[in-house]
Amino acid sequence: MTTSDLVGLRIKTVRRQRGLSQAQLAHPELSDSYVSLIESGKRTPTPAVLELLAQKLDCSLSYLLNGVTAEQMEDIELSLGYARLALENGEVIEARTRFAELMANHNLAGLTSLRLDTEYGLALALEACGELTEAIAVLRRLQTEELDAERQINTAIALCRCYRLSDRLSEAIKVGEAVLGVSPRPTWTDGLVELGATLLGAYLYSGDLLRARQFAAELLNAADMLGSPRAIVAACWNAAVVAQNTGHGEESLAFLERALMIQSENGQPRNLARARVAYAVEKLRFHPEAVDEVRAMLARAEEELTQTSASTLDRANAQVELARTELVAGNFERAVQHGRAGVALMPETARAQEAEAHLMVSRAYGGLGRQAEAQEELRAVSAWLSPLPDSRQIAGMWYAAAESMEQLGDTEGSVAAYQRALACAGL
Repeated sequence: MTTSDLVGLRIKTVRRQRGLSQAQLAHPELSDSYVSLIESGKRTPTPAVLELLAQKLDCSLSYLLNGVTAEQMEDIELSLGYARLALENGEVIEARTRFAELMANHNLAGLTSLRLDTEYGLALALEACGELTEAIAVLRRLQTEELDAERQINTAIALCRCYRLSDRLSEAIKVGEAVLGVSPRPTWTDGLVELGATLLGAYLYSGDLLRARQFAAELLNAADMLGSPRAIVAACWNAAVVAQNTGHGEESLAFLERALMIQSENGQPRNLARARVAYAVEKLRFHPEAVDEVRAMLARAEEELTQTSASTLDRANAQVELARTELVAGNFERAVQHGRAGVALMPETARAQEAEAHLMVSRAYGGLGRQAEAQEELRAVSAWLSPLPDSRQIAGMWYAAAESMEQLGDTEGSVAAYQRALACAGL
């Protein structure tokens, strides 16, 4: 049935429930023949007529338009708001449950915009829970809908990102280039720069370093022309990753420093804290002698995250990076404390990050000469990594675990971990 058919049917149903004839409903503003045409779906009433009929029928306009009452609409909007808030605060399992419950609400069927928002939110929650295959399925289904331009771009960003995180790089590139690779290229917007930044990561991890460098420069130019904080931060952040992976450490730091500066002027406190952590990580990587500066920066970020609605994952990552910093400084007891704090905060869905936290604790115990405890932490690393699908990120973690096992004299374990690292890297 068409929208006009459904609206007409609802008017007819409520009119009969109220015991009114078409003539009684029409009088005096409308003709009974016009009401008849509306009820049969042969005429589409104007907004003013629909509002008049809703008043005469003593029902809500939302019911005539969508088949739900004003109260039901309010409940759906409230539930969607709670689901979004749970996702924003890092309560990803609760968010996934709330979005899934909303999708099962039959009243959502007639509310196209809210249904699309709910389905998109469900995809993001599935992604946050590490259920990438399920998230991809939802996003691909969304692409079959008639989406407005903003929804098309946001869906493409999420789908490109999920493919990239799944190491399905050719599919990630295909999604990004389907939007950005057309001729002529669409005019740059914040959303398109963010999509480009996601595509940039796919170029990088596929090994196309030359294309990644060229495209990073193009994105930076586009972001500068737009002049918006969102575009510049997205471009700088991902250009930093490219610079880091192509051996341009100082360039990477410069990009992150610019992103941090813009976030300090325009960003929310939580995003500023995240940017501070990212900059501190790269600073320590390329300038380990600046360990005191990095420690102070991470401590400030950790305090900022605690005072905002940051997710426990953000706070856990800050603790893990503090543990790494103390390892560089040789403060192994402090490294254990921060690593343990990171483990305690880590959500169960963050398996890779949990493994990283245990790896930091293991190295700290090793530095203290507590070999048995160090080996126990490495067993936890293997337990968290083993169920994860192969990817380049996981390959690096297996390699780091193998090195630690080798240093602790666990030859058999290190060989198995090196083999798993090679398998994850496709070698």
